Amino acid sequence: MAPIALTIAGSDSGGGAGIQADIKAMSALGVYGASVITAVTAQNTQAVTAVHGIPLDVIAAQIDAVLSDLNVDAIKIGMLATPEIIQTVADGIAGFDGPVVLDPVMIAKSGDALLAREAVQTLRDVLLPSATVLTPNLPEAACLLDRMVAETPEEMVEQGVALCALGAKAVLMKGGHAEGDVCHDLLLSDERVAGDYTAPRRDTKNTHGTGCTLSSSIAAGLAKGVDLPEAVAQAHSYLQGAIARADTLGVGHGHGPVHHFHKVWA
Repeated sequence: MAPIALTIAGSDSGGGAGIQADIKAMSALGVYGASVITAVTAQNTQAVTAVHGIPLDVIAAQIDAVLSDLNVDAIKIGMLATPEIIQTVADGIAGFDGPVVLDPVMIAKSGDALLAREAVQTLRDVLLPSATVLTPNLPEAACLLDRMVAETPEEMVEQGVALCALGAKAVLMKGGHAEGDVCHDLLLSDERVAGDYTAPRRDTKNTHGTGCTLSSSIAAGLAKGVDLPEAVAQAHSYLQGAIARADTLGVGHGHGPVHHFHKVWA
């Protein structure tokens, strides 16, 4: 049987992030991807021009339809938009006993908000404790903790530990927003650094969908039965390849997408 991962997230009409990026990444990594759409966005590489939240009963029905029939091995959660959607998703997956990857999507690559300000506390209190691993970038981690953005590796570790204390079993602090020629993603678990994943910072504007791609790739690894540190390592390597080949796509006029199928076609 094929491993199955479920993505619960928003739709990106430009195809570079959200549900579309998740299913592309899962497929590229040999995992069957199912989906629950929480919102529809009018979005391209330059801007998010409209967001429409899916009715709560339809979100709940999608979750039930998938989990009642498919043998889901892992869940990735992305854009949730409102407190009500967050609560609906939390209720819908309450009986799921597999790994959950929570990507606290707040801001699109274009700078447009994807999570209502009043929803941050609900995400922190209601859904974060369900996470096998939380995957915030540095601004998202700071927002969840109501702190300043971490500027040093020591501050990244401190904030990762603090997020674990809120209930997440592990936290991957993504260092793409930090300074320096080398990016560090730090995996925190049991108040210690369980992994330090490094990559050279690449000179490209085509990084649309990196967060979605990384979190869904981690979910794909977990769906295959790989342990968390190795799932993160494999996802990190895959994403770096997708970023390295992003400029070959030539999609859009803004922040273009990464190349999810860089191992399949040029």
